[in-house]
Amino acid sequence: MRTILWFLYFWLYLLAKLPQYFTVKRAIAQGRKAEVADRVERIVQSWASHLLRAASVTVEVHGAENIPDEAALFVANHQGNFDIPIVICHLGRLKPIVAKKELQKIPGIRAWMSFFDCIFMDRGNPRQSLTCLNAAQSYLSEGRSVIIFPEGTRSKGDTMNEFKAGALRCAVKAQAPVVPCVIDGSYRAMEANGNRIRPATVRLTILPPVFTKDMEKEKTKRISEDVQVMIASHLKGNEQWTNA
Repeated sequence: MRTILWFLYFWLYLLAKLPQYFTVKRAIAQGRKAEVADRVERIVQSWASHLLRAASVTVEVHGAENIPDEAALFVANHQGNFDIPIVICHLGRLKPIVAKKELQKIPGIRAWMSFFDCIFMDRGNPRQSLTCLNAAQSYLSEGRSVIIFPEGTRSKGDTMNEFKAGALRCAVKAQAPVVPCVIDGSYRAMEANGNRIRPATVRLTILPPVFTKDMEKEKTKRISEDVQVMIASHLKGNEQWTNA
């Protein structure tokens, strides 16, 4: 019953926001995107917060002081479907997210995510993936933070998949800091229950930034591996990460 009610809420909220959707869409079409940016942020973060609350997902945030003032690439492990609402609500101002292209197929979600410049990646198309990472680099160079899940898919548990090669190169090229984020327990809200929604407590830990400016060349070559080990070590209590 909780799962049914949650999905009803999911769609009813989007329907209730249709008038504002058309207002925002019209403003963007008229070249007034900056004027509606704060409205988009309020609506999207409110929606994500209500989705977590409706599912009885409690998020404990640790290390918020590690969020830098400058633009950064926020790198998180990916356990479940609730990860996107979690990072939308708890990583400060609304940021573009590098997301899987399948989200484009969900009416409403596609539109609102496009309003804050999310990047939809086709994981099976290397050329398109490179284009997406170049777009992320452009945002970083312009002073805008970006969120990415370098595993490319949900682990659906407390293990981690290997980070996709080159996923963090956009930060190196833009000389932007990388902020490792550890999501622990989000899979318990849905994936651990046969996709039925259950109450869960999730721990989000924001680790100190890894600064890429003037980083030694050899370190830039292994930055994805190093950040993955940082996240996995924190997640598993310094145990070696394993592929899901």
